[in-house]
Amino acid sequence: MPTFGQIQQAFRELPFCKPSPSMQPVGGKTVVNLATYYEAGWPDGACLSPGETSAKVQLLSWSVEFAVEARDYRFSYGDGASSGWTTSTGGGYPDGDITHAYRDTGSVDVRVDARLTGSYRVDGGAWQDIETVADLQDEPAATYEVVEAKNRLQADPAG
Repeated sequence: MPTFGQIQQAFRELPFCKPSPSMQPVGGKTVVNLATYYEAGWPDGACLSPGETSAKVQLLSWSVEFAVEARDYRFSYGDGASSGWTTSTGGGYPDGDITHAYRDTGSVDVRVDARLTGSYRVDGGAWQDIETVADLQDEPAATYEVVEAKNRLQADPAG
């Protein structure tokens, strides 16, 4: 049977998807001093995301499957601030719990890092905790513009 260390190494080498951030307001722009809401998303495709089970991996003469779970996330807002590690994936307005307000205008590169864990089973046996983490950091950034809202007084055409 493969060693626990071999099983953990095989888990860390799985083809994991890369999380990406989305934000509200939508459209790639937010406003200075406005609460911006963030959410981590996972692409569909040939890679593994939280909640999915891997194809069988051969280790020596044994067949191992992995069930992937998210351990936690960290949102980096592009202005030096971050959410710190959290179990939340965030969400949109008004219920999302990952928010940030920018103080300055400009372009920001927002990232979301994730740490994945899960369980494994050998030859269809019982699922066991993997007791390791796949660390997905320095993922691709989403670039957003932080703009300033301008107030303009207009005459009331109705008088």
